[in-house]
Amino acid sequence: MVVIAGVIRIDPGRREEAIRAAVEVARATRLEPGCISYAFGADLEEPDVFRVFEEWESQEALDRHFQTPHMLTFQGKVSGLGVKEMAIQKYRVESVGPVA
Repeated sequence: MVVIAGVIRIDPGRREEAIRAAVEVARATRLEPGCISYAFGADLEEPDVFRVFEEWESQEALDRHFQTPHMLTFQGKVSGLGVKEMAIQKYRVESVGPVA
């Protein structure tokens, strides 16, 4: 499994536009083969911060995701949102289980 997690900080004046773009790409992405989960979350304390969390069955599924029309469109929109910071990491997960 591959997990993607991170933070995107945008121009606060573009928040509603960012939400629309995120919802659009998330809905389409969740239908992709190999996508286990895909979510954006607005930070509760910082209105200009969005958290990203994705789970993919494989690196191949993630690679295909970056070639989809909806992801290419989203990447174009992100560049116009006044991104101030983008810190997103990829993790390769060997096993998954309960916390306790």
